[in-house]
Amino acid sequence: MTTQGNPEKSALLVIDVQNGVVASAWQRDDVVANINAVVARAREQEIPVIWIQHEAEDLPRDSEEWQIVPELVPGDGDLHVYKEYSDSFAATDLQQTLNDLGIGHLVITGAQTNACVRATTYRAAGEGYDVTLVGDAHTTDDISWNGYELSAKAMIDDLNLTLSFIEWPNQKVQSTTAAEVLNG
Repeated sequence: MTTQGNPEKSALLVIDVQNGVVASAWQRDDVVANINAVVARAREQEIPVIWIQHEAEDLPRDSEEWQIVPELVPGDGDLHVYKEYSDSFAATDLQQTLNDLGIGHLVITGAQTNACVRATTYRAAGEGYDVTLVGDAHTTDDISWNGYELSAKAMIDDLNLTLSFIEWPNQKVQSTTAAEVLNG
């Protein structure tokens, strides 16, 4: 059970599913379709949807690269958080927004798995929220680092698996599938 807000109150975070972020992401279309389905389910259940957009030198605010992908359309009642760091809580009003809504459980989707999704997921758990990462609704790109080739699939699988080993007192941290979210 969460140490933040009401454990019965959830919010859906859609992190950085922006044109310049997911242009070449692993299984982009499938992941975006899963996010779209989870967003629709959240709206049906009157769960707040929070769109998070990253701003950086290569993602200047209001540019085409900064825009949310056209397949995903924020609704009039949805909330927006704009960030400059990987952690969606860092120097943003996300924490205050969640507190104002009494949220105790975060459902997380988005990009990039190995950066903003991981940082936000760990921070959310560290802040005391129950966390559900939708394992087939986050993505990243293959990368080369320090002479190693890291596949997007391996990084996605790693984060999904790692959540099964993470424990915080009085909290539930898990990875599940879009189908389980839609049917649960």
